[in-house]
Amino acid sequence: MLTARLASHRRTMGAVISLVALAILVPLLLLALPESSALHVPSYLVALFGKYLCFALLAVSLDLVWGYCGILSLGHGAFFALGGYAMGMYLMRQIGTRGSYADPILPDFMVFLNMKALPVTWWGFNHFAYAMLMVLLVPGILAFVFGFLAFRSRVNGVYLSIITQAMTYALLLAFFRNDMGFGGNNGLTDFKDIVGFNVQADATRAVLFSLSALALATALVASQAIVVSKFGKVLVAIRDAESRARFVGYRVENYKLVIFTLSAMMAGIAGALYVPQVGIINPSEFQPTNSIEAVIWVAVGGRGTLVGAALGAVLVNFGKTYLTGAFPSAWLFALGALFIVVTIFMPKGILGLLDPRRRRAPPRKDAPASVEAAIDANVPVDR
Repeated sequence: MLTARLASHRRTMGAVISLVALAILVPLLLLALPESSALHVPSYLVALFGKYLCFALLAVSLDLVWGYCGILSLGHGAFFALGGYAMGMYLMRQIGTRGSYADPILPDFMVFLNMKALPVTWWGFNHFAYAMLMVLLVPGILAFVFGFLAFRSRVNGVYLSIITQAMTYALLLAFFRNDMGFGGNNGLTDFKDIVGFNVQADATRAVLFSLSALALATALVASQAIVVSKFGKVLVAIRDAESRARFVGYRVENYKLVIFTLSAMMAGIAGALYVPQVGIINPSEFQPTNSIEAVIWVAVGGRGTLVGAALGAVLVNFGKTYLTGAFPSAWLFALGALFIVVTIFMPKGILGLLDPRRRRAPPRKDAPASVEAAIDANVPVDR
């Protein structure tokens, strides 16, 4: 147990140091070196890998609830998209008279739809601080309300996964409607500035990349601190034996609610960093398939490893970028095959292959078959 915890700590610290180094090095390679240099990093690659880091942050948020608490959420894409919409609304308010209709208050799509006044939901989004507050509060409140109802009703397992997916699909249908005031099918795009800086400028892209890397590093440190704390140990107990954790006196629903809400807020931050780097946010981000892909990222990298979840997100999305360009029709088949291979041959993911516990001596023949059997037989087990 101590060896595994030490290995996890070393992986996390190694990942954090690497991310901080990237946050410093990549902007220098983009801004300080001429385009003719072999070490120059093109602006489009900075934006692309910044997007990967946002996906990695989403994967870490999902691993926090699935890998350590056993909550298989198929709706984390909704929290990601809500954070993205909060950022997109701020960016739309910064366009002002530079839009096609030159309206100083209403975004172009509202003028096109003959809307006469700014909806209440858009009030305050001309202020960056307010928008960032909404990036945290909107996903957090939705997760809190949803989790309060679901966990208090003791909805677990596949049933919880289904209703999280239903929540995502409901939001997809809602945001497709023009009368919701969020751009309908086209979503929000044509962004100009972020806090006064051109969102397309190389320097801005470099800063956004650095912020994404630092946000991911912070999330890894915070998540590692959570899972090694007493709170984290209770989460693992709930994951492994929820009924027993409840029997010994823990309010299981409260623990689930707290970690689910924190995870949703983390996903919202990922969405907020994602939008200015890709330049658009639309209802397709709510598609249930996006949430399912996030589960695959975590499974590929290693459920319950944090760093593995981030690694899986980067590797799978890099493969997606390559395959959708080289073999457009083969990507979904490759993704499905990858998930099957990981499930059958690498159930603990890529980092699971490096788990020091795999190298231990095999158990004695008279050893209990499981932890539960050991407890029932009153036999001590080294966990």
